[in-house]
Amino acid sequence: MPVILIADSGATKCEWRLVKDGKNKTIITQGISPYFLNAAQITALLSKELLPKLKDTAVTHIHFYGTGLSNEANAAIVKKVLKQLFPKAKTEVQTDLLAAARALCGRKKGIACILGTGSNSCYYDGKKIVKNSPGLGYVLGDEGSGAYLGKKVVQYFLYNTFDEELKARFEKRFQVTAVEILDHVYKQPLANRYLASYAIFLAENRGHYMIENIIEDGLNDFFFTHLYKYRESWTLPIHFIGSIAFGFRDVLKELCNTYELELGTVIKAPMQGLLAYHR
Repeated sequence: MPVILIADSGATKCEWRLVKDGKNKTIITQGISPYFLNAAQITALLSKELLPKLKDTAVTHIHFYGTGLSNEANAAIVKKVLKQLFPKAKTEVQTDLLAAARALCGRKKGIACILGTGSNSCYYDGKKIVKNSPGLGYVLGDEGSGAYLGKKVVQYFLYNTFDEELKARFEKRFQVTAVEILDHVYKQPLANRYLASYAIFLAENRGHYMIENIIEDGLNDFFFTHLYKYRESWTLPIHFIGSIAFGFRDVLKELCNTYELELGTVIKAPMQGLLAYHR
């Protein structure tokens, strides 16, 4: 019987599932991003946080999905470490976008979209990613993402666009000054995550017309900039994954209806879909 280890890794957290004898066990470690960690650091991290919890289990297959792995050099680093730690396991290292596609579409054709801290999308033919609308990161792109929507929230506050009620709610919720916001965005690391943290304000204040406008406009920008670029969008279901997609799935449904597109599955995280795919 195969013993499978599946990993879904971001930069801050990695969720592992050990599948053995029809049962699966969850293990959480720090995130593994080769943009921030070198091979020695990844090896040390896994030796401390993962291996002891596996208790010498003879893993036969590893499927590692993570951030930053579209860069071939980064993928090679992660694969080398895993091969050293699990020399007998058959190992594949893939992008978080392929994780989304496999989790959402399984072995069927579809459009797979990520709307989390960042955003991404692809046309998946049931086996591989065939087309990918280019991601430009949070400064130039990431339409519809948490960073994109959070940036709008911050703009409305700093430009004094919010009405008095929303301005008061914002100040009470975040207790932050304009100077502190600008310092975080322009001088501190991980500005994309910082901006994305303000997207929660949208979820907490649904129903106010300004809030609904920000959500709808931000998600519409994703549809117009990315989904319109796939000819297949008009003939295949469009699936979504991520915290923003799941939190605002009602708006995604309305936009799909408006554009006469077929809304597929909307889920928060890929692991259940990956378990089904690799079972």
